[in-house]
Amino acid sequence: QVQLVESGGGLVQAGGSLRLSCAASRGTFTPYAMGWFRQPPGKEREFVAAISRNGGSTRYADSVKGRFTISRDNAKNTVTLQMNSLQPEDTAVYYCAADASVVVHTTLRSYDYWGQGTQVTVSS
Repeated sequence: QVQLVESGGGLVQAGGSLRLSCAASRGTFTPYAMGWFRQPPGKEREFVAAISRNGGSTRYADSVKGRFTISRDNAKNTVTLQMNSLQPEDTAVYYCAADASVVVHTTLRSYDYWGQGTQVTVSS
């Protein structure tokens, strides 16, 4: 079992950047593929990015390709989402999640553990 804690959210102007981090407050990331999801105001939670256990494989939502980068450091038990060229439509609560699978999934139901979320607000 792993407990996840996100950090790095905040308010940024359109075109700016933010770097989100996810740390394990208990347990280790190593056995898990890791993902980032987000929930915009009034909408359902959606996939953003995911990375395999060893970091060798990544997947991105079409809406963030070329702007967001997911990475992980298993030695430090952290997963990072670098977000560049942010737009108002990126405003959401961002969640880190862990999936006990060798496959990099994009669906919510595949993930076993979730963090509490961190708010990202992009002003126009």
